[in-house]
Amino acid sequence: MTSNNNCDISIAVTGSGGAGSITAGELLLSLAGKNGCFGMMRRSFGPQIRGGEAAALVRLGPQPIECMNDHFDLWLALDWQNADRFADEIPLHPGSLIIADPAAGETPEVVRHLGLEVLEVAMKALSKEVPLGRPNMIALGVLAHWLDFCADEAGKLIDHAFHDKGGEVVNDSRAAFTAGFTEPGIVEARSRRQVPTRCDPASVGERWDLSGNEGCGLGAIRGGLRFAAAYPITPASDLLEWLAPRLEKLGGSLLQAEDELASINMVIGASFGGVPSMTATSGPGLALMAEALGLAVAAEVPALVVNVQRGGPSTGIPTKSEQVDLDIALHGMHGDAPHLVLAALDHADCVLTTEWALRLAEALQTVAIVLTDQNLAQSRALIPRPQFVLPEIPARKTAEADDSYERYAITPDGVSPMAIPGTECSTYVADGLEHTESGKPSTAAADHALQLDKRQRKIDGFEYGEHWADVQGRGDIAILTWGSTASAAREAAGRLEEDGTKVRVIGLRLLMPASPDRLAAVLDGVEHVLVVEQSHGRQFYRYLRAYYDIEADVRVLARPGPLLIAPGEIVRELEEWS
Repeated sequence: MTSNNNCDISIAVTGSGGAGSITAGELLLSLAGKNGCFGMMRRSFGPQIRGGEAAALVRLGPQPIECMNDHFDLWLALDWQNADRFADEIPLHPGSLIIADPAAGETPEVVRHLGLEVLEVAMKALSKEVPLGRPNMIALGVLAHWLDFCADEAGKLIDHAFHDKGGEVVNDSRAAFTAGFTEPGIVEARSRRQVPTRCDPASVGERWDLSGNEGCGLGAIRGGLRFAAAYPITPASDLLEWLAPRLEKLGGSLLQAEDELASINMVIGASFGGVPSMTATSGPGLALMAEALGLAVAAEVPALVVNVQRGGPSTGIPTKSEQVDLDIALHGMHGDAPHLVLAALDHADCVLTTEWALRLAEALQTVAIVLTDQNLAQSRALIPRPQFVLPEIPARKTAEADDSYERYAITPDGVSPMAIPGTECSTYVADGLEHTESGKPSTAAADHALQLDKRQRKIDGFEYGEHWADVQGRGDIAILTWGSTASAAREAAGRLEEDGTKVRVIGLRLLMPASPDRLAAVLDGVEHVLVVEQSHGRQFYRYLRAYYDIEADVRVLARPGPLLIAPGEIVRELEEWS
């Protein structure tokens, strides 16, 4: 009943907002980990503040998973409200199964026309037999039985998830789970259907259950973060919620500002005071921060911005994913404002990239923007414990008390000692005006040229090492991509290799400064390059055209969100090309 791999399964749990589909999906993912599986869960919401539609999109298997499959094998509907809004996001295949509550009414035409088997389970009625039972716990039991998962492990997870709500809620949730797990129709149907091989619980090693937003927060803390200021914005708010209590435990703090302009200026102020600082936002917020980020570049104050991309322009599609903030991240500041732009490639990479970005911002005394997207940031993955090996990066170069101190002194590497406020004999003015080496405002052409060269030199001259990109595979065909689409590209390459076609996948992590010599080296011998990105305007392709000379034949697979590019699409594109 699987779509491409007989050892994994893709499941969608949908319902109206508040029906508990996301909770069921998260518990199912955790339960899969306890039963030896790897997995990933995407959250899909409508744009409403309350209500609307919600879906947990889960893929499970015996090997690490970092993207959704091409199709879903099972769709469990707690209700059919707004099902038409999910149809495109839940592609099905002829062997897919629908599990639905008959009380929810007739299967909608958007699903019915496919002619799939529909298994009815009275989840709402079963839940009413338990005083505090809910249909989503019935659904969790149904899915756990279907996947042959251990019921005892599910009980432990329910205890942990609901213990704050009291013993009665925990006991009734467990009772509802059991009712779903033992529902006769499910037991009978499971016995006659071929379901993917169960993962081996004995193989469970140390795994992380991590969202992309949590990964960015952890990376920032590992990089030395002690202050964050931000204004809540979808889909970055989860990162801030995760950071707040953890920063406090480390002696730091997170402040909710009144808007994005205030938040970035608070970050610049805290960093000026010597504290590694960051904010998190999405496209509209990054647009508002542009002027202040220019100030940080000119005053050479370290600042980290994690930008979680969503559909645009303007308010766009706040709850859906798209890779469309590349242009503004690269070029959104006025004037020549050299800075760093990095992109995380997967859940574990969110940790590495954000830690690296903060350390680089501190060492180079500049702005670092880390780009993720809703797909990566708000999804969860069960992954092996990552092994992070970052090169040695110098800490922020600080100044000692010195009567001859010059904050913006011209140095060979472009980095000048930065005095912390209060350092004796080392006061200086840090503002957005062009300045002399001492910090005195200047309109002289010579001073402007010296400072422009200095700020560019420290960015271009730094040795970034092997982390500029993730390069996998060999062959005369290459997939060149960035951000979360790298995961789909890797899986596509794996499928092609199984059929005898060797493909190398290059996921760019360091976008600015560009690395043309390094890319030329890894493309040596490549005849065909497929550029893959999730945008309508081909922002990544235009970036490549601007900064790189690619001698191979190039084709572009680009599509806007919210529908993600699947591995099968990449495979078909390359097969048709060949």
